Amino acid sequence: MTRHNTVGNSIRPFCLGRRAWLFADSVGGAKASANLYSLVQTCIANRIDSYAYLVDLFKALPYAKTLEDYEVLLPWKLGTPVPEKNQ
Repeated sequence: MTRHNTVGNSIRPFCLGRRAWLFADSVGGAKASANLYSLVQTCIANRIDSYAYLVDLFKALPYAKTLEDYEVLLPWKLGTPVPEKNQ
């Protein structure tokens, strides 16, 4: 049961937003939204601070030229782990 709750909770924001995304002004805009959503969800899945990651990514992205440069920008390589919450 816990597994199903985890999966359901992870896709809930996507399901709630998809109705609004039907009205994207362009295919390019829809693709950009999908890419951003994918990056944020990857951060969440890897327990990476998504805001800090995106700030660092947008600072470094203009300087990436090679495949290796882009690989360094992946969330699990560039991102900062979210601190564990005290239970």
